[in-house]
Amino acid sequence: MPVRIVAVDDEESLLKVVRYALEQEGYEVHVATDANGGAFLVSEVKPDLLILDVILPGKSGLDLAREIRQTSDLPIIMLSARGDEVDRILGLEFGADDYVTKPFSPRELVSRVKAILRRVSRGAGEQRRRVTLGDLSIDSNSRQVTMRGKPVHLTTSEYGILQLLAQHPGKAFSRVEILSALWDESPVGDERAIDVHIHNMREKLESDPKEPAYLLTVRGFGYRLRQE
Repeated sequence: MPVRIVAVDDEESLLKVVRYALEQEGYEVHVATDANGGAFLVSEVKPDLLILDVILPGKSGLDLAREIRQTSDLPIIMLSARGDEVDRILGLEFGADDYVTKPFSPRELVSRVKAILRRVSRGAGEQRRRVTLGDLSIDSNSRQVTMRGKPVHLTTSEYGILQLLAQHPGKAFSRVEILSALWDESPVGDERAIDVHIHNMREKLESDPKEPAYLLTVRGFGYRLRQE
């Protein structure tokens, strides 16, 4: 069965380019021009990945991303206008895994899509391994994360970061190293994205996100996971 992708943007000309580029890679692509249409496709198609513009008529892409995140860890790539850093940061805070700034080349978008899908498939193919640190448990086989026995829903990027840190508890990783690990290649995106992902993860995992006990900052460098 081909990988299914839903793309939502109010620019029909852009959607045609996106659809063509992704279908050339063998993906099954469904498109919508507003948030309501996107929500319908997500429900009906059950895609493997969602490409979502920030600015849409009616309900925004940010609102749709936030609604999806309440019940799903579906990988989401947000599209934002060049220079709109606030929109990009909000997209990450609302649960997006990555963002691509307009205008972009079809090759760049395809590269981002492939990288995220690799992270999903890599996690699904891992041998069973459970990491337990205090009240935090990470099961690589099921991709399930629990804190104090309760499931924690992480995005694909958040899970990738946590898994990287959990493989080497106590080791400090720079933001660039984390970006490189996420993309399996030279870093893509800016380091600020890592800060936002860590902030979101602390909100989900820490009893007091302002005084984290697990996801620790290495000042002036990056982050590490606590070591028992």
